[in-house]
Amino acid sequence: MTHKTPHIITEGGVQYHLGEFRNNEIQYDFEKMLIYLDAKGKLLFGEKFKIHREDRPILYRLCSYFIKDQKRCEKFGIDVDKGILLSGPVGCGKTSLMKLLRYIVPHQRPYEMVPCRNITFSFNHLGYKTIEEFGNTSFFCFDDLGVEPPGRFYGKDCNVMGEVLLSRYDLYLNTKRKIKTHATTNLNARELEERYGNRVRSRMRELFNLVAFDKQSKDKRV
Repeated sequence: MTHKTPHIITEGGVQYHLGEFRNNEIQYDFEKMLIYLDAKGKLLFGEKFKIHREDRPILYRLCSYFIKDQKRCEKFGIDVDKGILLSGPVGCGKTSLMKLLRYIVPHQRPYEMVPCRNITFSFNHLGYKTIEEFGNTSFFCFDDLGVEPPGRFYGKDCNVMGEVLLSRYDLYLNTKRKIKTHATTNLNARELEERYGNRVRSRMRELFNLVAFDKQSKDKRV
């Protein structure tokens, strides 16, 4: 596979065509993308993985974002320069989808999935260099934002993820919007504001597109 054919992906000896190359651009096909995501999901997470019918609308939005379909994204109120904040109830599949979706765009710079609790644990052990490490120009998806334990280093409390997000917001402003930050969360907007404060919450609005599962989404882990 070359970057000239990023819509053709080979997994386990099978070639998946996510669309066609026409008029000097890739015309993606959502149904073909779902076939690939289902196959890749089974490779990553096991044979029990499946794309649930009720998740198709949210997947359509996310796929439109990742392939940078400007027209569809505008229709959904999504800014392709911002990251994704994927929210929803526990067990609805947020983490799996964010781990999976990066594979449909192999020509784009990948992001690393990092649990927020690991960042806080690192801070508690190493201190403020952890905030520098994650407030850099790498691409990250911060998993389970808002439920990480408190940060404390040498007797001083720190809202670690709040500081990381502020650092990444500054980078986002000063690098012509090239820095991508994604996150998953079980919390709603009010709960996030309670957790991080109004200043961080307002920065999050500029960093992220909010894409939300239905509050009634079932727990797929049971």
